[in-house]
Amino acid sequence: MGFLKNFKGDKNSQIHTEWKELTSEEQLEQIIKDSHQKPIAIFKHSTRCGISTRAKFLLEEDWDIQPDALDFYYLDLLAHRPVSNKIAELTEVQHQSPQVILIKNGEAVYDESHHDITVKELKEFL
Repeated sequence: MGFLKNFKGDKNSQIHTEWKELTSEEQLEQIIKDSHQKPIAIFKHSTRCGISTRAKFLLEEDWDIQPDALDFYYLDLLAHRPVSNKIAELTEVQHQSPQVILIKNGEAVYDESHHDITVKELKEFL
């Protein structure tokens, strides 16, 4: 899992949880089911995109959501593009990159992309 194992950014980062790697359509279907018990956030990231790298950095820097508030998944778009397509199909949210989607009770209740991704706004939909 590399950097995802303890995805905490630099020593000043406020992230308090581990991001889980999303790698398969079967896993996606399960986490959508799991969203009936606990909100699920998915961060879709293109590892070759400067805007996506910046969005990830800002999430790390501003993270102040408690680990028990939601499960947070990271999707490497370049490695798992079919999973991204399945996310769009199941959530009815058009693909963007970078993008954060919050799923509660099986439905997307929040999505944002590019420079508009913020922890503050994500928290408003929890």
